[in-house]
Amino acid sequence: MLPKVNRLQDSSQFNLTTKTGSRFSSESLHIYALPNKGSHTQVGFIVNRQVGGSVTRHLVSRKLRHNFANEIPKFSQNLILVVRVLKARSNYASEVVSLIGKINNKFANSNKADL
Repeated sequence: MLPKVNRLQDSSQFNLTTKTGSRFSSESLHIYALPNKGSHTQVGFIVNRQVGGSVTRHLVSRKLRHNFANEIPKFSQNLILVVRVLKARSNYASEVVSLIGKINNKFANSNKADL
């Protein structure tokens, strides 16, 4: 389960992240990422009706929350992440791990450039 401090619930943060954040894509997910000035990494999810009915969308959200709860300690810095789901899948774990690796590489490199 994703801890409460790691849940993104502010709609203005969703908008800011999707409009100005860096986008990382896979076959069924887009992840938008921005550095977070807060003390925790926060994750929010957007699951459209195209993915399926209400039950399917909630199942997808639960699976992704579980995947991200396991991956949050691996982030090199605090980020705001918005995950947009494009397709329903039975398992997102490999896509999540792959995208988190790309996100960490980008933000680790940007931190080195700031030094």
